[in-house]
Amino acid sequence: MGPEQLNTLTDLQAKLLCDQLREQIIRSVSKTGGHLASSLGVVEATVAVHRVFDLETDRLVFDVGHQCYAHKILTQRGGQMDTLRKLGGLSGFPKPREHRADAFIAGHASNAVSVALGMARARTLNGEDYCVLAMLGDGAMTGGLAYEGLSDAGQSGEQLVVILNDNGMSITKNVGGVARHLAQQRLKPQYLQFKKLYRKATGATAVGRGLYRFTHKAKQAVKNAVLHCSMFEDMGFTYLGPVDGHDVNYLTRLLRYAKELNGPVLLHIKTVKGKGYPPAEKEPDRFHGVGPFNIEDGAPLKEGGETFSSVFGDTLCQLAREREDVAAITAAMPDGTGLVGFAREYPERFFDVGIAEGHAVSMAAGMAKQRMVPVAAIYSTFLQRAYDMLIHDVAIQELHVVFGVDRAGLSGEDGETHHGVFDVAYLSSVPGMKIYCPASFEELRAMLRYAVEKVRGPVAVRYPRGGEGIFQSLCGIEGADVLRPGDHVTIAAYGTMINEALEAARLLKERGKSAQVVKLNSIAPLDVDTLASCAQRTGGLVVAEECVDAGCVGRRIAAELALRGVSGVRLALVNLGDRFVRQGTVAELRALCGIDGASIAKKALEVMDRG
Repeated sequence: MGPEQLNTLTDLQAKLLCDQLREQIIRSVSKTGGHLASSLGVVEATVAVHRVFDLETDRLVFDVGHQCYAHKILTQRGGQMDTLRKLGGLSGFPKPREHRADAFIAGHASNAVSVALGMARARTLNGEDYCVLAMLGDGAMTGGLAYEGLSDAGQSGEQLVVILNDNGMSITKNVGGVARHLAQQRLKPQYLQFKKLYRKATGATAVGRGLYRFTHKAKQAVKNAVLHCSMFEDMGFTYLGPVDGHDVNYLTRLLRYAKELNGPVLLHIKTVKGKGYPPAEKEPDRFHGVGPFNIEDGAPLKEGGETFSSVFGDTLCQLAREREDVAAITAAMPDGTGLVGFAREYPERFFDVGIAEGHAVSMAAGMAKQRMVPVAAIYSTFLQRAYDMLIHDVAIQELHVVFGVDRAGLSGEDGETHHGVFDVAYLSSVPGMKIYCPASFEELRAMLRYAVEKVRGPVAVRYPRGGEGIFQSLCGIEGADVLRPGDHVTIAAYGTMINEALEAARLLKERGKSAQVVKLNSIAPLDVDTLASCAQRTGGLVVAEECVDAGCVGRRIAAELALRGVSGVRLALVNLGDRFVRQGTVAELRALCGIDGASIAKKALEVMDRG
């Protein structure tokens, strides 16, 4: 359905379209998995936006991006929804490479107003004519960057529409009956039409403009006395709301009015997360991100087993039972980081700070300074946003903050915005930071306990999404261990990449080659002595990692060997290179990027051939 068809929909047709979109989203996500509840909550708002704006010219910036499924269907991608989040298929987030109507990539939160304001200012500087919108929702307003953008946008004077999808964030205060009545009156179509005509009439002459300024000030004084300004009006926005976010036709009329205003507008809509699908309405958190499920009752088609995240949460609960100084911090991901049980058992020591990773790290530093042991569980890709706080607030003072770096490595179907492939580089760059890399649940339990009880200063325990591989044992915590002896080449790896290293050794054995496998338990500090000794004995070293090339462990090893004057070692690095990796299963992506067992074995053979 093109923009011209959406623009001509009757009110009844718009309602029917919303029903059809919901049905298609539920049906598609039940097969592929994805972010269900968020997309269901903004169906009417998305249809209203498409009825009023031409999004191949006008710019819509999502915040956060997992609200975009209805938008994808409305932009001729409905036939591809069965490929959602699959290798080579549709991304679960807006991606400009997929369609021009995807104005900007949106995987992380709270940046949409800043991006939209940049687009609006570019429009003005270039003398162009199009509209810019930002759709905030699902906790984006818990991130400080959202307020930085709003503060600048409100006073900018730029024509910009911000749609605030409020599904329970309690942003505004309750007001009295008179105030509610006035708020309702000023959103009536008759009032908005009169206001538009009045502005047009008084703007035609100098006398009229003076009259408008006088009446506007008088009206503002009355409104401030009775209605109370919202913080958005204080920032400089024309504030519309709050209104029912599931009334597609009323939203359409308000957006048409907002489009004609020459300045920043904020439309505050109240929505129900998971709207239209009872299981998702009842448990919106569980249906925020789901795997394939049974449509009839919402039950998952495959029951989830134990994961690194759940083991992390269980272990932290055990530590909290033993120590009253242990506290848990997360940034809007209590379920994803396995901390739901901790929150239930120790609510006074559990802190969910919202989508505010920088604040989480600074708060953890404050707690550590006052003799608590804060454990901050944050996804690798989101911890990137707290790099300054890692250095300034934690590391310089050598504070004992424990970081549970979840989703380290390739995270799978969420794609490039969510892969945790940079933390090896940025964590290793922080002086005094210790980094442990468990390859099994047993190691995670031991390393987390060690990080809490034995380490002094900043420490990270990084672990992947999902479950174990073939390695399910316990090695040391510091240094490196030889898992498998060999004579022809040494393969070194850490974390669950050790499974690929062991598979490579198995494949090499079939070729009559003997590979020594070395497991790095920690990557900071790095046990170069063991690696150098092993590599010199076999004459070749392959370092396999699930991270980008820049700042990887393999390059640190190469530099150390060179600095020590170690000669006669043929070295090869197996990693993700200099690229961003798209979505797919972890197994698919490892094979695609050349870091699976077969690829490591191939690289090892090349190293041996150079001998």
